Amino acid sequence: MINLKENSEFDSSGFLFFIYKWRKPLIIVCALALIASWIFSSSIFITPKYRSSVILFPVATNSVSKVLISQKSGIKEDILGFGEEEQTEQLLQILNSNKIRDRIIIKFDLMNHYGINPDSRYKMTKLIREYQNNVTFRRTEYMAVKISVLDKDPLMAANIANTIAELLDSTKNQMQKERAIMAFRIVEQEYKKLQDEIREIVDSLSVIGKLGVNDYESQSEVINQQFAIAISKNDKQAINALEKKLDILAKYGSTYLSLKNILEFKAEQLTLLKAKYVEAKIDAEQELPQKFVVNDAFAAEKKSYPIRWIIVVVSTLSAFLLTILIIIIIENFARYQKKT
Repeated sequence: MINLKENSEFDSSGFLFFIYKWRKPLIIVCALALIASWIFSSSIFITPKYRSSVILFPVATNSVSKVLISQKSGIKEDILGFGEEEQTEQLLQILNSNKIRDRIIIKFDLMNHYGINPDSRYKMTKLIREYQNNVTFRRTEYMAVKISVLDKDPLMAANIANTIAELLDSTKNQMQKERAIMAFRIVEQEYKKLQDEIREIVDSLSVIGKLGVNDYESQSEVINQQFAIAISKNDKQAINALEKKLDILAKYGSTYLSLKNILEFKAEQLTLLKAKYVEAKIDAEQELPQKFVVNDAFAAEKKSYPIRWIIVVVSTLSAFLLTILIIIIIENFARYQKKT
């Protein structure tokens, strides 16, 4: 019997005596628990599952144009650079999205594979719960992403894990491409609009050029010099001809200068916009892988679930402790009845 001191502190010698006293029932219960747990953790009662994993790193940048053609200082990035925490968290969010989950469910017919009744009222709830129990994603201590898949078929587990890694590229590229295409259309519209404006200015300058104004500054300087010479020689015919030219310069010169200045400004804008146009076009049309795969998944040779020795140890220990608790309750109840 366990001895309790007045201060209710546990007496270890009494406990050892208690164990020895009840050794036979404790051994019998523990043996039964061990045998039962070993039997009920076998493949007859618990379907064994195999684990396959893919380990990958995110890329440092996703913009093709910034990586390959951008000439801006500080913008060009390393195409071979590994991503950091932010990129890792982005990948985890995408991996947990229904875009990838739904495609995996359809491709591998997981509703049938998991044995879920398609006529069940809560079939999708059951299917998603089963998927989440078997497919997990986590960040490793080295900022990589680990995709783990459990399945009763080791080849199926490996195929699902590798397919998820493949879908990561297409899913992320699709999400980014939608935005990249919209950006490209905006830039393209502005680029073509600016080209049309420049074309109109060039046409206007061409019309003015046909009227005799091709280079206002140099023309006015030369004509004024010739006009002064004609006046000094009193060459009336030359004076009249030069006066007509000066009238044309006076009439269209300011328009020519204004259009010329606008053309120079627009040309600079067009040069900058063309660079953005090329970058946006590349981002909208080209793709780069979104990950570096470190380990591909392969069909496991040993099952990962259930771990029988853990089940046996925990079950046996639980039975041992529960038996002790029941015996203590019975002994104390008997002692209480004697006192009363």
